Amino acid sequence: LHADFGENPEYGIPFNVVPGNQPKVPITWTAYGDESDPGPYPIPSNAKQEPAGDAHVLVLDSGACKLYELYHARKTGSGWSADSGAIFDLRSNALRPDTWTSADAAGLPILPGLVRYEEVAAGAVNHAIRFTADDAQDGWIYPATHPVGSDDPSLPPMGLRVRMKADYDISRLTGQARIIAVAMKKYGMILADNGSPWFFTGATDSRWNDEELNQLKEIPGSAFEAVYTGDIHKR
Repeated sequence: LHADFGENPEYGIPFNVVPGNQPKVPITWTAYGDESDPGPYPIPSNAKQEPAGDAHVLVLDSGACKLYELYHARKTGSGWSADSGAIFDLRSNALRPDTWTSADAAGLPILPGLVRYEEVAAGAVNHAIRFTADDAQDGWIYPATHPVGSDDPSLPPMGLRVRMKADYDISRLTGQARIIAVAMKKYGMILADNGSPWFFTGATDSRWNDEELNQLKEIPGSAFEAVYTGDIHKR
């Protein structure tokens, strides 16, 4: 395992919370506009953005209870451009259309899968955690809706749920690592994108404790088992 976040603010994915009256700005799509939800999006001009890599922008509209997410976002004039984007109504369990991406390869929302400092500080992470694999098969398991991979059926599909085995001993873990490992036993992790294998994602926050998080690097992939949550779908 590897926590793809920590004390260094260059790691992790930040998110923005805005009120319901946040002005909306236009979005220009540069790659996957036919699979993206049209703008405008309520993104502030000083929005926090993932500093490298996928350059995500995540905005939670607390008034409308909606989540707006962009992939490879760039500030352009009065608005933003992005390769893709999605809007999620957080009062609904509706999924993306089949074969549609989002700001994440699997068609999933990003924010709900992030490990956030506030929840760890409160003592429990009560949801599945987003993680990546270096390759995937061309298929998906709901709630994912979009495949990114090859024809190799031995590879995991997007949306695969894995869970830390019940008999895997985590008694040696302390602090933040222990709380995250407990969540991995109860809720598991969900495959959301291609990337470094067994990297799981958290929100950017300088209050993370790298010494505690680094304990998780001792846990091998063999400590997890795949959980059947539905059939694999193909294009």
